[in-house]
Parts: sequence; structure tokens; C-alpha cells
Amino acid sequence: MTLLHWILPLPAGYRRDDVIAFHSRDGEAVAEQVTPTGLRKGILLQGVPVVLDVAFTDAAAICRAEIDGDGVCDLETPLHSALLNILGLRIDPQPFAQLAAGDPLLAPLVRVNPGLRIVQSASPFEALTWAIIGQQINLPFAIALRRTFILQAGHRHGSGLWCYPEARDVARLSVEDLTSRKFSRAKAETVLRLAHLVNDGELSLELPPSGDVAAMSQALLAVKGIGPWTVNYALLRGYGYADCSLHGDVAIRAALQKLLGEEVKPDMARTEQWLRQYAPHRTMAAAHLWASLHAPEKNILPVGE
Repeated sequence: MTLLHWILPLPAGYRRDDVIAFHSRDGEAVAEQVTPTGLRKGILLQGVPVVLDVAFTDAAAICRAEIDGDGVCDLETPLHSALLNILGLRIDPQPFAQLAAGDPLLAPLVRVNPGLRIVQSASPFEALTWAIIGQQINLPFAIALRRTFILQAGHRHGSGLWCYPEARDVARLSVEDLTSRKFSRAKAETVLRLAHLVNDGELSLELPPSGDVAAMSQALLAVKGIGPWTVNYALLRGYGYADCSLHGDVAIRAALQKLLGEEVKPDMARTEQWLRQYAPHRTMAAAHLWASLHAPEKNILPVGE
């Protein structure tokens, strides 16, 4: 086993409990394990099983990567990137908080949840497959399907924790492998279509150095079964993009209805127009709208609806 270590300083007001809660969604803890002060998450990286172990102090995250095998230290950069994702350190919440400070509608939401952050999936492929799995089903069922998916396509780390699969692992599955485990045929076909495109090199999930997401968005929208909501959710959870418009999300529209005190849920066009005023910080606007539907101690941002 190879071990890599990092100490990541945490910003003032960092909401450790939100991060732990996000990674505790699967009660069976197949690929993520949590304690009151830390977490462990299994991922596959270039075919290598890795467990990311994080212990929180008041000021820092003490991180360790437990890599099955030897001589794989070239994984240090992508593993550091995965840690920033799963700890919610990609999007600084302060620019949006400053933008919303004088806003009569959103300022109260920010005051209730100061320092709210977006916790991400470890990789864009994980975020995309999770978004596809969660399309048009409730969260408990989505979590159960995700667990099945990990057990079918993932690999077990030497510690016993399962590792979320990469495209090459998913591409080995058949539609019947997934439909036999309660995936709809359309959902199974979309997941496998994405995996084959990525594995065959026909679709790259790497953003250009400029960070421009326009070309990536168009490439994803060209994949049958992937629509605007899935793309925006993947940009949020997979890339930490700060200006996602989640106007197609049912929970966002419900939160906006509640915020505006209206009897009818606003449609997608009106929601998109309303969110536009918070560009280029629409991701954090969505985060606070999501959180407004829950008690402050239960601000686990959903997969969507």
C-alpha cells in the first residue's frame, strides 16, 4: 500500500457537519464511512482502488490517501483535486454572500446559513452518473440504485470499502445487468452510453484550461438521455462551477414559491429569469434555496428531483 498525506487549511466558519452529513447519505456505508469528526471515501483512479481518509480539526483537514499497490505516487495531483471536491472547497461562498447582503429575499437565507458550501462528488464521472441515476426518482431510491451500481461496477479496496467505479468499469456492464437491479431501461442505457463514450475517448470530461464550460455543456447535451438539468447538476457537483442555473430542479422551484409567498410554483422559464439576477453566483443561490426547505441542522443538498 502507498500512503500520501496532506493538511488542508479550512476557512473560518467551515461547516464540517454539512460535509459529513453529505457523505453519510447511504446508511449501509458501502463506499463512504463517516464519524462525528471525519470520513472515508473509496474511489477508483486510473484503475487503482484508493480510500481518502479525512480527520477534521478546528482549523484543518488531515487527509490521507490509502492507495492499493506500490509505485503509484503520480496520482498525487488528481487525488488532491478529489479531496477539494469532497470537502466542498471549490466554491468560495463569500462572493455570493456579499452580492446577496442587501437582497431582501436572499439575505435572510444567507444569515440563517452562513458559510453554506457545495460538497461535490470526487470526480465529474461520479457526478454525472449520480445525476442520471437520480433523475425523476426519490432520494432514498436513488441512493439504493447508486449502492447497487457501486457493487456491480466498483472494486473493493484492501480495507474493505468499495470504490466508486470509473467509465472503464461501467462500460463492462450490460443493460440487463442494471435493469435486473431495478434500473429503468432508459436510465441503464444512458449510464452505459456515457461510460462507453468516455472510455472510448469520444467524450472527454476534462475542462479546458480556461475553465469555460460551454463546450462541455454542449458535448453532454448531445448524449441521448442527458438534458439541461443533468448537465447543470454535473457542473455543480462534478466541476464546482459557480454559475449553474438549476431552474429545472423541482426543489428549487418549490423553494422559490415559498420564498415569494405564492400559491403556484413558478415555471422553469420564470425561475430561470429570476435566477439570472444572481449570475455569476447562481450555484450558491440554488444552494441557499435548497437549504431553505430544510431545518438548518439538516442542510443536506439533494440530488435533485
